[in-house]
Amino acid sequence: MARAFLFVLDSFGIGGARDAARYDDLGANTLGHIAQFCAAGAADRAGLRSGPLKLPNMSALGLVHAAQMACGEYPAGMPVPERVFGLHGAASEVSKGKDTPSGHWEIAGTPVMFDWGYFPSEGDAFPPDLIEAICREADLPGILGNCHASGTDIIASLGEEHIRSGRPICYTSTDSVFQIAAHEQHFGLDRLIALCQTVRQLIDPLNIGRVIARPFVGETAATFQRTGNRRDFSVLPPEATLLDRLVEAGRTVHAVGKIGDIFAHQGVSRVIKANGNDALMDATLSVLDDAGDGDLVFTNFVDFDMLYGHRRDVPGYAAALETFDRRLAEVHRKMQPGDLMLLTADHGCDPTWRGTDHTRERVPIMGYGPGIAPRSIGVRDSYADIGETVAAHLRIARGKHGRSFL
Repeated sequence: MARAFLFVLDSFGIGGARDAARYDDLGANTLGHIAQFCAAGAADRAGLRSGPLKLPNMSALGLVHAAQMACGEYPAGMPVPERVFGLHGAASEVSKGKDTPSGHWEIAGTPVMFDWGYFPSEGDAFPPDLIEAICREADLPGILGNCHASGTDIIASLGEEHIRSGRPICYTSTDSVFQIAAHEQHFGLDRLIALCQTVRQLIDPLNIGRVIARPFVGETAATFQRTGNRRDFSVLPPEATLLDRLVEAGRTVHAVGKIGDIFAHQGVSRVIKANGNDALMDATLSVLDDAGDGDLVFTNFVDFDMLYGHRRDVPGYAAALETFDRRLAEVHRKMQPGDLMLLTADHGCDPTWRGTDHTRERVPIMGYGPGIAPRSIGVRDSYADIGETVAAHLRIARGKHGRSFL
């Protein structure tokens, strides 16, 4: 039996991107700076975690060695194992931008070589004619926001006005994205989803990568909380991805978390939703029981990025990594002869960095499977090598980009 499990630790970069200066991210290093803060005691939080960053399972798969390859330094305070049990290395991104679709599509063998559209960072984010069209098509009294913002901050500041006025909160970031926050009860979740679908059609000519529905609940700024009913409406990848090729070959692609949304549900056989890293791991473990010969289980663990990276929460990010690392033992126990597990990331989101946005970094690659010999795979020229490795393992024809490291 040959099965593949591809796990994306959303935003878990390891620094060293050769083109980081172009993105004003020279020196950004998600793992490196978290480890540094933990080693210095600056990432301790009573009852959550303490001391140096503890990731023994990923370290045994080659994480600290991959980090040293990427940026020239081992993560502070993390022991360097004498023996590594996995394939290990790092990968550079060739896609333009540092956003979620570009990273995932390149992982799946399809780099993004075109320029995304972006909204201006100064003044109003969205042009008047677009706002007018949105309000007309969706029968809205207007919008709130119209700016670059952190999602949690803008909900706290405008959520009560949103409830009073019925106007959705619209905002963007340095990513190619149009985000809409609305209350699940007062505005309605179905209405928010329909609004996002309308906006998706209206901004297609602008080449914006995603429209994201950000539903929340609560009645006051102090009690507002985003829910797990987020939806991403992405444009289609520019060409067939690994997922398309697998489905065409008669295989099953199990998309856990937001994977289906990121690929606009193209090349996806099953969609399994869950809210939060622990629930995503539970869902993934359940899927592993069902996955058959030739299948791909593709999971995005979103909390690292959404809850901790963007919010610049170093202790929270560290604790989430340690929890995830402990749960890898559960995956190991379910692996069968012929299985391949790959761990990687789609970009960085250094919680010590200025601003609240993603950071351009190399990403780790850690691979393990019964019978697969551990070794260094070096620094790969493209994330696409990950997708081509899955293709080779599952014995389908190779794609146009990347090369397998098996």
